[in-house]
Amino acid sequence: MAINTELPEKLNSTVEQAHLAAEHIFRPISRKYDRAEHEYPTELDDFAKLAKQAAERDKTEAGEKPAAGETVNSTNMRGVLSAAEMSWGDVGLMLSIPGRGLGNAAIAAVANPEQLDRFGDVWASMAITEPSFGSDSAAVSTTATRDGDDYLINGEKIFVTSGSRASHVVVWATLDRSAGRAAIKSFVVPMDTPGVTVARLEHKLGIKGSDTAVIVFENARVPKENLLGSPEIDTKKGFGGVMQTFDNTRPVVAAMAVGVGRAALEEMRRLLGEAGHEVDYDKPAAAQHAAVAEFIRLESDWEAGWLLTLRSAWMMDNREPNSVEASMAKAKAGRTVTDITNKAVEIGATAGYSETMLLEKWARDAKILDIFEGTQQIQQLIISRRILGKTSTDLK
Repeated sequence: MAINTELPEKLNSTVEQAHLAAEHIFRPISRKYDRAEHEYPTELDDFAKLAKQAAERDKTEAGEKPAAGETVNSTNMRGVLSAAEMSWGDVGLMLSIPGRGLGNAAIAAVANPEQLDRFGDVWASMAITEPSFGSDSAAVSTTATRDGDDYLINGEKIFVTSGSRASHVVVWATLDRSAGRAAIKSFVVPMDTPGVTVARLEHKLGIKGSDTAVIVFENARVPKENLLGSPEIDTKKGFGGVMQTFDNTRPVVAAMAVGVGRAALEEMRRLLGEAGHEVDYDKPAAAQHAAVAEFIRLESDWEAGWLLTLRSAWMMDNREPNSVEASMAKAKAGRTVTDITNKAVEIGATAGYSETMLLEKWARDAKILDIFEGTQQIQQLIISRRILGKTSTDLK
């Protein structure tokens, strides 16, 4: 498939506005909220209003039908471009913007038109992981029991990004444990629902500007209309409906990794220049200083991750199946950003390891980008199964 990597002019404003926010709002307060974990970044409130206006414009554009044969660069492409730019400023703060939670991407992926109208303006976190499992999303034990026109949700979710700040949470729960993964559905649950409790906030390695919560559900009653997708348990289809969520969110997480990686690469290049080692693309990498050769290798890996991210977002905008491409983008960008940031700390030496620069913070922030929304190992499993034509039973 051919792809033009030059961005259309209509997307330039998205990039420019996001970068301005990253440079003038996020980057100046990055260290402040790294040190003040769990403190809400009030500086984001005004920016969130502007982001909401932009989202309304994007929704209008997304509703326009392209001419026959015309490709689309719409909501998903704008989403990854914004995520990359804002994560260049601070990925934890990017995750803290009101109205832009991972649950919002889940709603956009599988909600019906009526649900999109009801939940289009909420701030939704996403609750999948439980104390008994991490990467195996099919092991969900939180239950959703039908009770008249409602469902009663019971269980505990951990590592919920923006769990204490968002107004709603998208919860993965099973309708029938004996039916396996086919019975796993996602529900939109308002956080003020009786029986929903934020048990605690986690202290983390990185992205400290973003809160990460443990949420307990005890007979939390939600109307049946809050179930995203079909309520039918189709054992042939499995839980493909809820898994579509990841097709939306993994490109965004990959874009976050791209943004942090670019920030570290820029700083690494500056440090190399100050040391008298300029990057020369006209000379073989092996003929240059070892640190420069390493920079060139990392930059090429970064570029590959970025192109995979753009491709997966473009496919989603054009309604092409992108599950494997989303996993490729997430795997490549997630692994690369940890490589880049760790090497940047190494090249930065004492300044890189201390808090005089942001290098050590970026290294801490980067690690989660290779873990959440599916670990590196899970992405490689998904890609391998698709390429080899294997099922989850054949290849574990």
